[in-house]
Amino acid sequence: MSELDLEPKRTPLIFPVRGMSCASCVKRVEGAAAKVPGVLHATANYASDTLSVETDGEFDPTALEQAVREAGYDLSVSHVEIGIEGMSCASCVKRVENAISAVPGVVSASVNLVSERATIALVQGDAGLADVEAAITRAGYTPRRLSGRTGALRQDAKEKESDELKRDVLIAGLLTIPLFVLEMGGHLYPPLHHWLMGIVSMQWLYVGYFVLASIVMFGPGRRFYVKGFPALIRGAPDMNSLVAIGTSAAWLYSSVVTFAPHLLPASARNIYFEAAAVIVALILVGRLLEARAKGRTNEAVRRLIGLQAKTARVERGGETVDVPIDQVRLDDIIIIRPGEKIAVDGKVTEGASYVDESMISGEPVPVAKAAGDSVIGGTINKTGSFRFRATRIGGDTMLAQIIRLVEAAQGSKLPIQALVDQVTAWFVPVVIAISVLTFGVWAIFGPEPAHTFGLINAVAVLIIACPCAMGLATPTSIMVGTGRAAEFGVLFRKGEALQRLRDVGVVALDKTGTLTKGAPEMTDFIVADGWDEAETLALVAAAEVGSEHPIGESIVAAAKARGLALESAQQFDTVAGSGVVATVAGKKIEIGTDRFMTGLGYDTSGFVPTVAALGEEGKTPVLAAIDGRIAAVIAVSDPIKPTSREAIDHFHAMGLKVTMITGDNRRTADAIARRLGIDTVVAEVLPAGKVDAIKSLKSEGMLAFVGDGINDAPALAEADVGIAVGTGTDVAIESADVVLVGGDMRGTVQAIAISRATLRNIRQNLVWAFGYNMLLIPVAAGVLYPPFGILLSPALAAGAMALSSVCVLANALRLKGYVPPLAERGGQE
Repeated sequence: MSELDLEPKRTPLIFPVRGMSCASCVKRVEGAAAKVPGVLHATANYASDTLSVETDGEFDPTALEQAVREAGYDLSVSHVEIGIEGMSCASCVKRVENAISAVPGVVSASVNLVSERATIALVQGDAGLADVEAAITRAGYTPRRLSGRTGALRQDAKEKESDELKRDVLIAGLLTIPLFVLEMGGHLYPPLHHWLMGIVSMQWLYVGYFVLASIVMFGPGRRFYVKGFPALIRGAPDMNSLVAIGTSAAWLYSSVVTFAPHLLPASARNIYFEAAAVIVALILVGRLLEARAKGRTNEAVRRLIGLQAKTARVERGGETVDVPIDQVRLDDIIIIRPGEKIAVDGKVTEGASYVDESMISGEPVPVAKAAGDSVIGGTINKTGSFRFRATRIGGDTMLAQIIRLVEAAQGSKLPIQALVDQVTAWFVPVVIAISVLTFGVWAIFGPEPAHTFGLINAVAVLIIACPCAMGLATPTSIMVGTGRAAEFGVLFRKGEALQRLRDVGVVALDKTGTLTKGAPEMTDFIVADGWDEAETLALVAAAEVGSEHPIGESIVAAAKARGLALESAQQFDTVAGSGVVATVAGKKIEIGTDRFMTGLGYDTSGFVPTVAALGEEGKTPVLAAIDGRIAAVIAVSDPIKPTSREAIDHFHAMGLKVTMITGDNRRTADAIARRLGIDTVVAEVLPAGKVDAIKSLKSEGMLAFVGDGINDAPALAEADVGIAVGTGTDVAIESADVVLVGGDMRGTVQAIAISRATLRNIRQNLVWAFGYNMLLIPVAAGVLYPPFGILLSPALAAGAMALSSVCVLANALRLKGYVPPLAERGGQE
């Protein structure tokens, strides 16, 4: 596998956000971030509690932190240390501090010359220690990572939040259970009520209820009030506001009944302390279940992080020492023994072995490695031992780039989310308005005690409303779906491609390197009358030595295999998509397609039958002319990948039309299309013409283009969805929306299948989330009371609200078990 640069040119900075409690929070965080100078685009993700921002040179992370805090949320600042080697004076300190401070995401940097360490404050998340290290290196010094904990910072914050929730749920439960049993038990079982009245007076019992409920509300439930009421005052109410208003109303009303009953008529002197406490306890339970489920949605990234080696055996100063992975330096020589995990990316310098690369490529068969071959960090050595030189470390390794790519896709927002955002932006204010209207209607038209009924139903409306479910519906499915795709070697560079891929009706395929192995072999060399085969091949191969085209390389390889001596070529020139021209030993050599030869004015009629016969066999024929005379017909065959036919059959089973775009002549292209079952062929296309071909094919429906070569980059960008096989060039991958890491065409089938499954899951979530609110808010308001005498208690409303979010998360987590077609290529559980 070739080395890949999977990182986008402008990778979003990803910051964890604390305090988002529902979908309406997403819009407010995005709005606050978007106003910060230097922020080009901001996307908040409620499922992962993160904010992704694309920035320019004016971006100041401190300003972002301040803006988000003023909106009522928190971006945590973390402090990490990096060792720095090579500093010798105070000017070095200033130079390093300035270099680090210029890195996006860094809040401050302090360098200590004596300890040779830099203490860096950054907005928590992947602001980019790799970028910090690169800045230090550019400044002329050597960074040495000490902690290596940036990948775990976000997970630590999640675990801390979960631990706090577990503690609060336990406290709330221990206090709420006796309150609920004593109050509700007295209503359901009269002997219990009489027994209580014989022990303590009603007044003191109410005081006891007041104490228990107050501790629950302002202890474990404090989070709802410190977030909810400020948000309400700012005119931006959220889920916390709904809980705060509802429980406070119940608590205040009950407190008046307890301490100032004379203010209310006798018929209205009912208490609801148990409802307030139960609401807080149940919603805390829901938050805990939600936090745990949200944590499971990102297991794919944690699994990738777990693939990274912890230590490396490095040769230093003539000795072999084990060092933490963070202390591996570029060009270190690393020793790998059988069964060990390869520490970082590099090139083998000595020894040979077989390496299991299934975690990257999905292919279960170990790959042979020898001197000069590339190895990938995180893969596992099988049998032999070898040494390799570290070429990529830290955040530059392929595995680290894949992790960042998956995180970026998981934090992206699909077009379908736009409608959800518009609804949720108004949802909480509308619910508050409905609650007020409910109270008013009951107070005016309801039976006695009308105000009590009004209060109960108004609180139930506030509590049953669940913007959380609407906010989680899309991002949780994206997180699980893109994570699952990564397990099969399918990386979505752009989240919106996940939605567009579902609607694709046409799949256009490049031939070379996509359908074929991309390593052509010369199969035929037929000389014209009067030409010597060996001498002619030597001249033609010498002309192709300077060519980087696979056909030229195959001709050179065939000549060398026959032991022919090749002279140096002069005046070498390439005619894009057509052929090459060079001078060898004073002779003018021209090599190219029959179209190229005709354009040069040569008569090719005598070679038409031979060219046609070779083309019918699926081979690519080219002609060679020496000093103005056609001397030979050369046939090159690029072996078709064994998985190509299987993938195309699955495209057809999915209802997709398959088209092949190639620069080959029509006969060769048609022969390959017949062998693979391809529907249509666009042949003899020059590199510049691929974009026009894509534009024409897009008229038939949403189009995905699959390619890998540098000439495919414009076509990948022009297609509705560009899919690059991972064995391709960096430029092609940079232009693509989806990357198939293993270079296997079957990955395209899996990408489309996962896209369809994910969007289907999102639709299910949205139907549930919107349907739940549309159905149960009117029930909470009391619409069933006139015909059936049914009211929904606030406590039951709290339970339903908590479960609604958990249901959405549980449905999204089903994607973790989804197995796309052709799954035997990877996707280890």
